[in-house]
Amino acid sequence: MSGEVQEKLAFEEKILKAKELLEKLNNPEITLQNSIEVYKSGIKELEEAQKLLDEAKLIFTTKEKN
Repeated sequence: MSGEVQEKLAFEEKILKAKELLEKLNNPEITLQNSIEVYKSGIKELEEAQKLLDEAKLIFTTKEKN
């Protein structure tokens, strides 16, 4: 599997994971402590997804210049 495909899958996984975490936060039964943990995890997933996006942009821009 090429690196590009793996990165796309990783990006999609992180977005899906963040969505799942958001759904957990919407659960009225969630405790405050639990919601803080879920929130931190969601932010981490989104930051990693953003990093993947930035790397992809850099690769794309570099390829365009050549």
